[in-house]
Amino acid sequence: MTSPLQQKIKITGPSVVTANRTWDGVVIYRTAAKNWTTDLSEAAIVREVDEARALLAEAAADDLGAIGAYIAPVEIGDDGAIEPGNLREQIRSEGLTIGLPVPA
Repeated sequence: MTSPLQQKIKITGPSVVTANRTWDGVVIYRTAAKNWTTDLSEAAIVREVDEARALLAEAAADDLGAIGAYIAPVEIGDDGAIEPGNLREQIRSEGLTIGLPVPA
């Protein structure tokens, strides 16, 4: 399997770096302050390949806090609101798509 850092990166619009938090699997986003957040509105937005590659490299280096970092498209509304840019990211941002069994 090819490392995300070795893959060809294509940016066709505003994008963010996303991953899953290691201890609970929650969807997280890389911030401009080089931290992680669960709030998409706090994510660092990149528009150029070099910016995306740099943000992805620093995110991948944090393998204790996050796993599976990759670049994901976002849409920015007229009001500046940031929304997931495709169906996969919409599903990830909303959480589980099935109900989990309740322990007895």
